[in-house]
Amino acid sequence: MRTSPLAIIVVACLAIWLLFTPIRRFVSSYNAEPRAVTARGDLAADELNTIDIFRANSPAVVYVTSIALRRGFFSLNAVEIPQGTGSGFVWDNQGRIVTNYHVISDASRVQVTMADNSTWKAVLVGAAPDKDIAVLQIDAPGYLLKPIAIGSSEDLLVGQKVFAIGNPFGLDQTITSGIISALNREIKAITGRVIHGVIQTDAAINPGNSGGPLLDSAGRLIGVNTAIFSPSGAYAGIGFAVAVDVVNSIVPQIIQHGRIIRPGIGATLADERVAKRLGVEGVLIVGIEPGGPAEKAGLQPTTQYHGEIILGDIILGVAGVPIISLEDLLTELERYKVGAEVPFTIVRNGRTFEVTLRLAAVN
Repeated sequence: MRTSPLAIIVVACLAIWLLFTPIRRFVSSYNAEPRAVTARGDLAADELNTIDIFRANSPAVVYVTSIALRRGFFSLNAVEIPQGTGSGFVWDNQGRIVTNYHVISDASRVQVTMADNSTWKAVLVGAAPDKDIAVLQIDAPGYLLKPIAIGSSEDLLVGQKVFAIGNPFGLDQTITSGIISALNREIKAITGRVIHGVIQTDAAINPGNSGGPLLDSAGRLIGVNTAIFSPSGAYAGIGFAVAVDVVNSIVPQIIQHGRIIRPGIGATLADERVAKRLGVEGVLIVGIEPGGPAEKAGLQPTTQYHGEIILGDIILGVAGVPIISLEDLLTELERYKVGAEVPFTIVRNGRTFEVTLRLAAVN
């Protein structure tokens, strides 16, 4: 018997209706509502501590933008271009800001953005390039200036918890945490000099964190975040900070004099390349400054006679500490103050002797 097209259509519609009716009934009968919220309870003690540290110190952390003048290829007009960004923090109630020297070293103009997003023109007070520290001055009102609490670094221990606050990749007011991974590391400043006593941490430090504070679990400054070790240029678990004891000793000098007052001997000294070329072990005295400690002590400079180089005195030790390189000597002299009388071990024409020099202030 032949089935009519109308019957086929009726049967198909009935089958479809039977197929979807249970699903429709299920969907319509299910009343979708948000899940009940599970009570969280109190925050853990270390969480509360982190929150307190951020709330107390974030108003002291600033965003530093260095701006450079660039001339167009087809124009003589100079254009201001943001060159780089970094972090910094309020040092005192007079509007002084501490940051890294490398953050502002090539800037023609610097501006500082506070935690409330207000922006202020910054003037360079002075810097210690060998320590990668610079001090800026802004004219912000007193209510915006929240100086950071100063701690100490001489009693730090590996494993202590630390916090970094800064502006990584331009993301302002960011906090990361970690531990002190190692102490007494050495890194090179922009000048090539070695910075000693550096703190190593695994707290996430990225480009833009430079110049920001490294804090201990009491919220005190223990270092200034300065560099990262990373093949990619981003966070790799190894960050470095200049120890606060170094910072706290040089910032007052920068504020007062615009630079560090260094003790020296009043002599021009050969660097390692020159010494190596001449076959000298120790630090060779190249020139003597008139009236300086070296001249008063009768030290002799390097001279030339009929085209032949006559080596001057060679420094082999300072107060019993062996001196092999210029870096050794400069590092050892940093332990003393201007006016200190220090014994030096000198070699002259193969003869070794000791002489005491009264250290003087040098640039």
